[in-house]
Amino acid sequence: MKVRISVTLDKEIVKILNSLIKDRKYRNRSHVVEYAIEQLNLTEKKVNK
Repeated sequence: MKVRISVTLDKEIVKILNSLIKDRKYRNRSHVVEYAIEQLNLTEKKVNK
């Protein structure tokens, strides 16, 4: 189940998000954010072992 949240981001981060979507690497901003958080979670798990 997806949950809608609201975030405030720096303009430069939004430019990066839009660029990733424009390059068709991701479907939309939510997809980029979900992927980034999943990757951060994996990295944190490795570091905290």
